[in-house]
Amino acid sequence: MRQCQPLPSIADLPSLPVSVSRVRRCWQPLAVIRTGLGALLLALLAWALAGAARAESIELLSHELRRTDSGLLFDYSAHLELPRAVEEALLKGVPVYFVARAEVFRPRWYWRDARVDRATRTWRLTWQPLTRRYRLNLGSISQTYDTLAEALGAIQRASRWKLADAAELGDDTGLYVEFSLRLDTSQLPRPLQIGFGGQADWDLAIERTLPVPDAVVPR
Repeated sequence: MRQCQPLPSIADLPSLPVSVSRVRRCWQPLAVIRTGLGALLLALLAWALAGAARAESIELLSHELRRTDSGLLFDYSAHLELPRAVEEALLKGVPVYFVARAEVFRPRWYWRDARVDRATRTWRLTWQPLTRRYRLNLGSISQTYDTLAEALGAIQRASRWKLADAAELGDDTGLYVEFSLRLDTSQLPRPLQIGFGGQADWDLAIERTLPVPDAVVPR
């Protein structure tokens, strides 16, 4: 009957016939895998940070909500710059749309929050090659500007924008506003939507949740 060899003791382990070079060769693939995973994680982190920077490409510089006898008024000041690809498309005759939206909500503990009112502003920005000026339309109001910075300035600021009537607000407290300002590609012709879809340069937006003051102030 074949007898089994006894297992080596801990004291005998250093004398086992396993070379250091062989151990190193065994661990080398694991080291490569760890290095590759680390590089992949760093690349994913850089991509996520770049995406966040693009999503916050419009900067909200200041804002103020005032609850008055006539209703809820909103002032804001923002900063935005058109990426080169968007500006080139604008100069080639593609209209650029911006949408500012403010929704007033009343919190409810028993169900989803109720929307009290909503206000929206939509701008259409175009380049006029004959006059070499920029035209900005807001509803039925149209105005021309000599420079792109001047035209964007009209989009970047709002004063006494009425979001809701006082009767709709009532005496409720804890109200809040969800505000967004973005470049809206959904209003472009369908072929352009497909062409520009997914391009980071066309992803200009900012979103903020702002508390509504409980106290009523003079106009």
